[in-house]
Amino acid sequence: MERLNNVLQELGISKVKLAKYLGVSRQMIYNYLEMDDVSKWPKDKKMKLFNLLDINDPEEINNIKIDADYINKVDSVLNGNLINSSLTHVDSIEFKDLKPREQELLNDIIFIIKERFIESNKDTYSTYKYLLHFIQGLENVKELKYVMGYFNKTLGFVPANEFLFNEEEQFVFEAIFHSAIKLYRGGGASKTKLIEQHKKFVDEIEQKQEEKLGRTEEINTAKIQALQELGYNEVTRENASEVLAKIAEIQSRAV
Repeated sequence: MERLNNVLQELGISKVKLAKYLGVSRQMIYNYLEMDDVSKWPKDKKMKLFNLLDINDPEEINNIKIDADYINKVDSVLNGNLINSSLTHVDSIEFKDLKPREQELLNDIIFIIKERFIESNKDTYSTYKYLLHFIQGLENVKELKYVMGYFNKTLGFVPANEFLFNEEEQFVFEAIFHSAIKLYRGGGASKTKLIEQHKKFVDEIEQKQEEKLGRTEEINTAKIQALQELGYNEVTRENASEVLAKIAEIQSRAV
């Protein structure tokens, strides 16, 4: 099994990728790899592994010679299986217009989140609901990208000096954010100042919510007036452009 682990490592096949290929959880992959003999694996999983490595029995694992042609052959089997069997059967999501690496990345994300839900604890749903909102805000709040960059670096996934976004801004953000994290973990901040600062944070959020509500009410009022002036009862696909133009006109009168 040590040789198999080495082969998988040399081929760059992660536990996640192998788990998806075999159709099992990552934990099950760990269980399989802890066995002392591939022959003890379930027959269907063993045969899929043999097909991936282009071998016929466990003894051949010791004779595998890894070169460019072999790596390409394995990648072809692995990636072809993932794209054809995993991605194209995900309900309501279209993958065919994505590039292969985009398909693979999206599949990795879906696979990991699905595993988390299967292993669910009391925080799982809330965590991934927050993640959804985080993703929704990525294009409008550039600092969210910097947050991801910071934690990718601290977790060791990317080099510390890698800057994929605005380098100057990301550099400043990481320096300030690192100081804040140190302060948070060190517990050196005054409790009184923290309470005061958090109150300012809450006040700012509540003010934004009130402004958003006010804008919504303003638009709804203008929409009702526009429908009345145009003689319509509701917004439809046919009259939407006309109603929107009338709403803009009504709002311009107040300027």
